[in-house]
Amino acid sequence: MSVRLIALVLPLGLDTLGVALALGMAGFPPARRLRLSLLFASFEAAMPLIGIALGAPLGRAIGGVADYFAAVLIVALGGYMLIERGGDDEQESARLLSMTQRGFLGAFALGISISLDELAIGFSAGLLRLPVLTMVIAIALQAFVCTQVGVRLGSRVGAAAREGAERLAGVALVALGVVLLLERLTA
Repeated sequence: MSVRLIALVLPLGLDTLGVALALGMAGFPPARRLRLSLLFASFEAAMPLIGIALGAPLGRAIGGVADYFAAVLIVALGGYMLIERGGDDEQESARLLSMTQRGFLGAFALGISISLDELAIGFSAGLLRLPVLTMVIAIALQAFVCTQVGVRLGSRVGAAAREGAERLAGVALVALGVVLLLERLTA
């Protein structure tokens, strides 16, 4: 697995962990952990495919500029993850938990909300020409594992751990984007 791929997947895992921690803190039922993990893994594996479907043709159309665009997109996603967090952690946890209790539509909405990062990463992966199957498997695996770990630990840790995981994900994506830009500029 390439360093670029690992550097893309790792921050996504931290973000998934943050959401799963919030659900665990809100009292997500242990009997439903497997379903939640499968839901997160499914959405997080599907969204990059949509992003790739959009990013690959654009990458072919714009040529060498695609690498710069992908790096800027990754930096922007990381920056967004750093600034969009906020508000009352208890309210956020309760909102996430209530989405899991609303049947199919609630689960669908939760799946979409947790996988928008993967859409952007898929778009960037299409521009960067990363191996699709390997990336999708790695993203699905991280989503499943991080959800299981996060929900289990969420009942034991505080909001600071959740916020820390999400902030670390944002910092990691910004750093990756900067490295990709520098790599491209010095090539």
